[in-house]
Amino acid sequence: MDDLASALAIVGHKWSLLILQDLIGGPRRFTEIERSLGGANPKMVVARLRELEAAGLVSRTTYAEVPPRVEYALTDHGRALRPSIEALRRWGARRPAARGSAADRRRAGRSSAPSRR
Repeated sequence: MDDLASALAIVGHKWSLLILQDLIGGPRRFTEIERSLGGANPKMVVARLRELEAAGLVSRTTYAEVPPRVEYALTDHGRALRPSIEALRRWGARRPAARGSAADRRRAGRSSAPSRR
């Protein structure tokens, strides 16, 4: 497996880069991460956080409080991705297609297409 494929095996899954981007700002609780992702399924967010933790990009700290508090933060290895994430964000901002969601673009394409009837 080449270097890029190896990196994508870790951060190429849906929501992974967005979770890492969110954690660049500092430690976050699960609910904060979940809210920042909008429509992400909570089970998927948990799965991605576990994958990122297993890969050494994210740390999980549990505090002995009632109710229990868990925070996620970037490790040094995770923080090393910051320049790449920033570059992807700048690249995405320059693309005209980035102005709307993929679903919005699909709906717009359907509504403007001539009917086949």
